[in-house]
Amino acid sequence: MKKRIAALFGGKSSEYEVSLSTAFALLSEIDSEKYDVCKIGITKNGKWYLYEGDLDAILHDKWQESGKISKILFSPNNGECEMLVQKDGELTPLKIDAAFPMLHGKFGEDGQIQGMFSVMGVPVVGCGAASSAVCMDKVLTKAVVEKLDGIRQAKCIILRDGDSVSDAASEAEVLLGYPMFVKPACAGSSVGVSKVKDRSEFDAAIEKALAEDSRVVIEEAIVGIETEVAVLEENGKYTVSVPAEIDSGSSEFYDYDTKYISDVSSFYIPARIPENKIAEVRDSAERIFRALDCRSLSRVDFFYTPDGEFVFNEINTIPGCTPISMYPKLMMNEGMSFCELTTRLIESAHL
Repeated sequence: MKKRIAALFGGKSSEYEVSLSTAFALLSEIDSEKYDVCKIGITKNGKWYLYEGDLDAILHDKWQESGKISKILFSPNNGECEMLVQKDGELTPLKIDAAFPMLHGKFGEDGQIQGMFSVMGVPVVGCGAASSAVCMDKVLTKAVVEKLDGIRQAKCIILRDGDSVSDAASEAEVLLGYPMFVKPACAGSSVGVSKVKDRSEFDAAIEKALAEDSRVVIEEAIVGIETEVAVLEENGKYTVSVPAEIDSGSSEFYDYDTKYISDVSSFYIPARIPENKIAEVRDSAERIFRALDCRSLSRVDFFYTPDGEFVFNEINTIPGCTPISMYPKLMMNEGMSFCELTTRLIESAHL
């Protein structure tokens, strides 16, 4: 009997469009002989629908106007919660064996969806609620990784909404120097991130980051090769990829546009670094993954500096899986087809 999988896409975050691309790519590769997939779309204002149309409408954000959607409602049932589909004036329970969040950013990658399905007793692909929340929060992630021996991180200061921007700028100039990066504490896909080259750009960068989160990480700029490592966990067994090297081309850094829209970036698998350093970064990626109690999948990002040292940048618990994304490329380099990867991810679902 086929497993019924709820594939969630869209969402309330500023990464809604990235989720549509990820969902299109993953749903195109799920083995229909093994799985019955319920496509669940979440609108930008948080409404849930069962979508029964084709995948192209997801990719082009036409699914809501397709005429093939039915409302999903939630109802308490004997102390638990269940999903109900409203169709033709009737409510029908939607029973699923596992949930596969193909969501990015807030309300999808930050533990809230994961916690909801945990309460419902439904296994979820990806990290659990606590791990997802910590990994989404750059401040908390840094606090955990700080405890790991031999892993360097960029120096930073934290600004909270309401703090003096002028004071933060003065402190950052002394501690970090220019250029520096300004990032929202909780956001992904480089949304809200700015590279600040002088004081004249600082205030606008803070405002941009605060639009995404109430805390801002102001971080030293690390000169080095951007490297990314994919990790897949299956029942306590780990597949850790070789690192990819990202060349952002003419872009100032590997930002949202470079990741998902333009074609100015290029990549190398494996990264063009010494062989012994490849082994080192793979080990560091697994240590970080385990320290943060990650499950199923994550992508761990570093900089490789000219003096031969790795600097941990961030971890992404629902990495992009679009046709140009690094996570599937790295796993395919390990010998998996895209279809096999989706199967292994689904089978890694856990409570």
